[in-house]
Amino acid sequence: MTYKVAKVIVDVPSRETDRPFDYLIPDELKGWIEVGSRVGVPFGRRTVQGFVLSLHRESDMDPARMKPIQELLDLMPPLPPDLVEMAEWMSRKYACSMISALQVMIPAALKGKAERYISVAEDEGGQDALSEADAEAGNADSGSLFVVPELLTGEEEEIVAYVKAAGQVTMDHLSARFADRAGDLKGLIRRGILAETQMIKDKVRKKTVKTVSAAVSGEEAERALASFSGQARRQKEVLQFLLEVGVPLSLQEVLSTLRVTAGTVAKLAEKGFAVIEDIEVFRDPYRNRNFKGTDPLERTAEQEVVYGKVTETLDERSYGVFLLHGVTGSGKTEVYLQTIERCISLGRQAIVLVPEISLTPQMVERFKGRFGGKVAVMHSRLSTGERYDEWRKIREGRVQVAIGARSAVFAPFADLGLIVMDEEHETSYKQEETPKYHARDVAVYRAHQHNAAVILGSATPSLESYHAARSQADDNFAPLLLEMKQRPSGSHLPGVNIVDMREELRDGNRSMFSRALHEGIAARLERGEQTVLLLNRRGHSTFVMCRTCGYVAGCPECDISLTYHQKSNNLRCHYCGYAAPAPSICPECNSEHIRYFGTGTQRVEGELAKLFPGIRVIRMDVDTTTEKGSHEKLLQTFREKKGDVLLGTQMVAKGLDFPDVTLVGVIAADTALNFPDFRSAEKTFQLLTQVAGRAGRHQLPGEVFIQTYMPDHYSVIHASRHDYGSFVREELNHRRALHYPPYSRLILVTLSHEKLPLLLRMAENFAGDLRGKAQRLGWYGNLDRFAAEALDILGPVASPIPRIKNRYRFQCMVKYRGPLDAVRLVRETAADTLANLRDASLQISIDVDPQMLM
Repeated sequence: MTYKVAKVIVDVPSRETDRPFDYLIPDELKGWIEVGSRVGVPFGRRTVQGFVLSLHRESDMDPARMKPIQELLDLMPPLPPDLVEMAEWMSRKYACSMISALQVMIPAALKGKAERYISVAEDEGGQDALSEADAEAGNADSGSLFVVPELLTGEEEEIVAYVKAAGQVTMDHLSARFADRAGDLKGLIRRGILAETQMIKDKVRKKTVKTVSAAVSGEEAERALASFSGQARRQKEVLQFLLEVGVPLSLQEVLSTLRVTAGTVAKLAEKGFAVIEDIEVFRDPYRNRNFKGTDPLERTAEQEVVYGKVTETLDERSYGVFLLHGVTGSGKTEVYLQTIERCISLGRQAIVLVPEISLTPQMVERFKGRFGGKVAVMHSRLSTGERYDEWRKIREGRVQVAIGARSAVFAPFADLGLIVMDEEHETSYKQEETPKYHARDVAVYRAHQHNAAVILGSATPSLESYHAARSQADDNFAPLLLEMKQRPSGSHLPGVNIVDMREELRDGNRSMFSRALHEGIAARLERGEQTVLLLNRRGHSTFVMCRTCGYVAGCPECDISLTYHQKSNNLRCHYCGYAAPAPSICPECNSEHIRYFGTGTQRVEGELAKLFPGIRVIRMDVDTTTEKGSHEKLLQTFREKKGDVLLGTQMVAKGLDFPDVTLVGVIAADTALNFPDFRSAEKTFQLLTQVAGRAGRHQLPGEVFIQTYMPDHYSVIHASRHDYGSFVREELNHRRALHYPPYSRLILVTLSHEKLPLLLRMAENFAGDLRGKAQRLGWYGNLDRFAAEALDILGPVASPIPRIKNRYRFQCMVKYRGPLDAVRLVRETAADTLANLRDASLQISIDVDPQMLM
């Protein structure tokens, strides 16, 4: 079937452009344009990138008004049809634009923009615009530029000559080359002597390497070698070398091996004895690593049950979601590896999702060691080019497994059979920027599309997932619960000791280390064992305060205190990035009594050095892991026992497995309990349980010390007992009483503006309009009545952080229950609010199923 029209969504972030536009398909592109193709299209006076959503034989639009597609940007569409369909679903579910949903699915390298090119204009016959003037002036040499004085000034003549010699040059280059003649350049374009065209250019191109190979063989090669004169001795050496090797070699390798010049090789190619060509190569972030191969381990009885359930779904090519609740060290990763192996044997592909902080070299090593070159790895620490090439391996079917953080869920596999989501409870699976999707929901939707299986694994599953598995109440998401309660090695979960830091203070211990933890670290140093210390905070101190007047150093653009960083001796805002030198005197009262309060990783590192002279501390937090490969270097150093203590933030709590770690200490266990977040108890329990699981995973027994000022809090008590079931029961009672998930759904709406009075008025208008619409639909009601369908609106109130980047923030919380299309209602009300105000400075953010309420 021949299609004439393509519906294209253009890459223009605007409410008015969040719909497909009809474009004609040129004859030369018919047969090439597909659903998911990336194209360059004219839009207004510019060229923009777009994606083809559908193809049609006709359009309702007048053909005379339709513009043709200018260019096809990729021979193979970057988005298969199933991802285009899913983008439409994401747009509805998460109240985001279609283009933002599509953009999140492709690598940054393909987020191209239009580049302006300038050339000498042509007339209708395809000749230079000045050719007619040339002819009139009697210019016989058609290859030269003859300029008629009446047409061009001397300055203009130089510009035109430069452009003609180049053939085509970018506007940026031309503007820089003739920076002092901007008026002349604009005049030439206005008068049609120079023409401007636009083409979409990607941020990164495919990498190529110049290679050399012999162009002759057999008898011809013998004759060629005999024909070389004495002066061409070096050329003869090159040809002999190429014939011996028999395969193309990189030009650089030939030059370095034979110590010849590029000119020698070029002369050999000119004679027809060698071929120099550019060959595409993939940027491999692990090209210098040798991964030791591993074989599947014998499955335990618990692992056998899980493996059997999942592979049954794989064999039947049916849809299924499994919640794998396995204690730390129970062998969940081995189950993942073996089910993936089964998936690959069936000719299908698999995606493995891990939280960014858990995507350690150790995790990559396990999958590379089992599947070798069949694995593509995608995470933020790769360069743009490396990520692009890993993505291309997937799109071109060169690999069967993709492992990565949240966005790897969009890996463009053609026949997806299995999605594994490790540590499924992690809040980092929820994207905080638009589109605010949750990778778990996307994984389940993709599994539906492909009749695939999903494994959601965790030692501490999210309450939403666990409740759905237990109650089987949600028809769309009701995973089958599978449990693994034992460690295959036979080792027991470590003993956990709660240390009441209030008692330590009463007994005169003002150190950040309790006496028990101090003794524990000293004992490990003596025995040559290792310790992991967790502090859920980075930097040196939490805030800087004057003890004379009470001044606290705050961010001038956000209503938040600044964090002190000792290494750079500055104060930083972790929201907007503002930085300033640390003050030595109070800027308010000039007092010298300015002090650093709180505890950060840098400060803990310094304290350890004081208490244990000579101790080797490896600090692992956001500040020490900014460089590429830093995670791997730090963990490898610790694995080689060149460090006694691994000190870090959340990234040391998950996914690490070191046989000599026998002690885990949590410096400030109750940090998160003070956050204004209904999930604070759940997050605290999960973090404590996860980090406790780093100890005693092998033959040596483990011990854990949890330091807290809230030793009676139920999340701390249940975590110390490794008692997930009791914690869930108590936490669900609190959630049910307050109508929080999983007993309701949430939508967080945040409005922001530079002017506080206007923002407050618009927030009240938004909330009032939303209530009115909900009442007219019969939805609005009190959730306390436990009706099957109910919706409540809380707010507007100032956000917990009321100002960020000089923008004031107010928020409304929508709670609802039942199959109400609350997302559509909120989205329409937000659109009406923006349309009525007509102030581009007002921003409204809609977060469906939020994980962060700050």
